[in-house]
Amino acid sequence: MATLNQIKALLIFICVIVIAGCSASQSEDKDFTIVCTTGMLTDAVNQLVDTHATIIGLMGPGVDPHLYKATQGDIQHLSNADIIVYNGLHLEGKMGEIFDKLKSRKTIITAADAIDTDQLLNNSDFQGAYDPHLWFDVQLWRKVVGHLGKELSSNDQLPAKEIDLNWKAYSDSLEKLNEWVTGKIKSIDSSKRILITAHDAFGYFGRAYDIEVRALQGISTQAEFGLKDVSELVNFISKKGIKAVFVESSVSERSLTAVVEGCREKGHKVKIGGSLFSDAMGSENKAEGTYLGMVRHNVNTIVKGLQ
Repeated sequence: MATLNQIKALLIFICVIVIAGCSASQSEDKDFTIVCTTGMLTDAVNQLVDTHATIIGLMGPGVDPHLYKATQGDIQHLSNADIIVYNGLHLEGKMGEIFDKLKSRKTIITAADAIDTDQLLNNSDFQGAYDPHLWFDVQLWRKVVGHLGKELSSNDQLPAKEIDLNWKAYSDSLEKLNEWVTGKIKSIDSSKRILITAHDAFGYFGRAYDIEVRALQGISTQAEFGLKDVSELVNFISKKGIKAVFVESSVSERSLTAVVEGCREKGHKVKIGGSLFSDAMGSENKAEGTYLGMVRHNVNTIVKGLQ
């Protein structure tokens, strides 16, 4: 008859085998996971990969990537990810060190690598750096998504043919969107084609669609603004007779409220023309929760406010 110690040893051995089996099963069943930083990148990867991976976006609606600090949950997602996709060009400034540490053991895709430096705008806030807001030029963003498609399809755990087919279909949608944006902005009289926003995120938009862009803050929302900046923008708006300025979903309205009040004191009435999506998209259950819907919303809001 087995002794009590022998029975205990046998039970422990069985538990070890069961736990090992469960761990192996969980490892084999583990989803292939892609973690993206911004909503725009999350949407792009969803368009390409569809249901062939679990796609996690770290920054939701209303989140400012310039000021974003990774949570413990984010760190866990990044540690468990098979692929990490981030914008680059210091957009996710406070997360840069995390990506640097993970590069040696993770596949990391930098979206901005798709764009040659001669197509990038200089960042006035930081000498030698570039404007990271690539998605405001639909044609530039099309290049970014194409780059993501190539990088993702090179992974043998993802279906390259399906990603390529998805890319071709989405590329057509982006081409049509670019044509639509061009036509809509041209419908604004050239003398009224001036876009005033809270921070300087729309530089690529201005260059691509021939609209002058001015902002109170610099390219990064970390940039400070003072009374002189407010005064200069108030004088510019009053002199040009601009009808509307635009707030942003991920930036406080406080800065532009001061500008509107300053214009009123000078005898020029200017209104808040609406809220634009700049560094973050809208809610997932709304059209603005996709890149295509976000761009359409922004353009319709701008046209309505300036015409």
